[in-house]
Amino acid sequence: MTAALRSPDEVMRLDRLGAAHATRLSFLRALLRRVEAEGWTYSRTAWEIDPEGFGHAVLTVASPRSTYSLVAFSTPLADEMRTDRVIAEAWDTSYVLYDGVPAAAEIERLRANAPRQEAGRFTERDLVLARANKSVRLFAHVADSLAGGRQPDAALLAGVGYLMRTTAVYGNGKFGIADRDHIAGRPELAGPFRAEMLAVWLIRSFTLDLVEHVAAARGGASAVRLDPDLRRSLGVGNSTGLGMAPFLVRHPLLVHRWFNARETALARVRALPAASQTQQAVFRAALTAMRSTVARWHTEDPVQAPRVAGLAADLDALAEAAGPLLVGPAPWDALYRHAEACLSLEAQEAVVALVLEPNGAVVDDLADAMGADEDAVFRIDGRMSVADLRARLGEAYAWVRRFDFADPANDARFWYVSEEKLEPRLGERRAEEGAEREQPLAVARDMSRLIDTLAAAPAEESLAAFLMRRPDVRHLVRRAQIAVAHPYAEVRDNLVAAGMRPVDLLRAKLAFFGASRFDPRSDRWLRIALFADAPFPEEICRLAAERMAS
Repeated sequence: MTAALRSPDEVMRLDRLGAAHATRLSFLRALLRRVEAEGWTYSRTAWEIDPEGFGHAVLTVASPRSTYSLVAFSTPLADEMRTDRVIAEAWDTSYVLYDGVPAAAEIERLRANAPRQEAGRFTERDLVLARANKSVRLFAHVADSLAGGRQPDAALLAGVGYLMRTTAVYGNGKFGIADRDHIAGRPELAGPFRAEMLAVWLIRSFTLDLVEHVAAARGGASAVRLDPDLRRSLGVGNSTGLGMAPFLVRHPLLVHRWFNARETALARVRALPAASQTQQAVFRAALTAMRSTVARWHTEDPVQAPRVAGLAADLDALAEAAGPLLVGPAPWDALYRHAEACLSLEAQEAVVALVLEPNGAVVDDLADAMGADEDAVFRIDGRMSVADLRARLGEAYAWVRRFDFADPANDARFWYVSEEKLEPRLGERRAEEGAEREQPLAVARDMSRLIDTLAAAPAEESLAAFLMRRPDVRHLVRRAQIAVAHPYAEVRDNLVAAGMRPVDLLRAKLAFFGASRFDPRSDRWLRIALFADAPFPEEICRLAAERMAS
């Protein structure tokens, strides 16, 4: 038995997308489960780092089929050159996830190119390209503390959550690195963004190894290593801006697969008739861990800060209410219904993550169904009649009629690509130039216009004939045919409205990556942490080896 999936009209609204939380289906969690299940091995195959923390290192993991190495370069960087903006040209550290173990000549090739990032030259042996900057004061505090034989201030660590913050993690053929097709057939990298998550996981290890190396060089015999609990609490930071926001619009089939998997998982769990004592214990542990994470979640954003405070209060209330619900009939459904009736959107989406956590046996297979062959749906079915498409649009896009696009507030902005860095940007339609170069991301407005256009076309006309007359709407007809068959394909909101917050799109995508502690720095960019509280490669590989040997 499976309960009904939540409606796309509910799930795909910006307010709920902007309340998303990572779940056990998140890409980094799926990667770590595979690493453990397959018994990967880990080694530090090179560590040529000087006492000041500069040089290169190679961190290598091996699956049963392939070997991958993070080649990391740490270089001096003047404070005035340190910026999270995409226009930066120098960084504290740069990285390549390499296919195999690089020989000395390959390391020298990468040394000449990786620190240059976009300006470098790469090959298909290079799977992921990334760069990161230190959280300077915190990195220095940790290094100085450990060098002096003491642990760093736990509150300071909790307030930031990472020592290094990535400003880009590139995959999929950018700047000459390997195309997605080159690795998509490998089971360990077949899921969405698995190669990128592997790179970030290893970057986390390098960062913490680096600070301990610097501390040991400074303190000698007096130096200590970072407390294991403090070490595990730290992730990798990430600064993400508008460049990522259009992704949820440009990949409708892939987005449907992500959300459909999560919603199917929730429906499966809500249909379960009872919760075992073990499952109840796992739920309570997950709730305790989430409350701890929320207590360390700091943001000064005037919208997000009160939401975090409300989430903390809601999770406290949930802890009180959960006991009777867990031992009653259909406990996971009861918990979700309680959240829906009594808690905020932030807490409702947190409960989605919490009820999935004890039920991996029921939902984990869905992590392997989150990829998509987008080429398979690119071809337009020109045999369909105008009347048929009209009818289907009336069902799949009824939501666009919520918006009156004659109201300037509903058509206040436009998406464009900057000439400087070829990155997506958001302009104010009535205050800035460039609207004539608008990108096709105003789906609600444009689909509303397509519906009106089709209403005036002959009902019996084929789409092939219609599009010969109106080739300017081919992309909309293609989207419509995809969305009709894939209900979670569209963000069902107005992406050019005056009050739209792009960070809601960013959070929705990053939650699928496995991000936590979302910290909007404006309505257009935010910081997050990845792999906080996750095991390190040496831990998970050792445990897997012990399990397989027993």
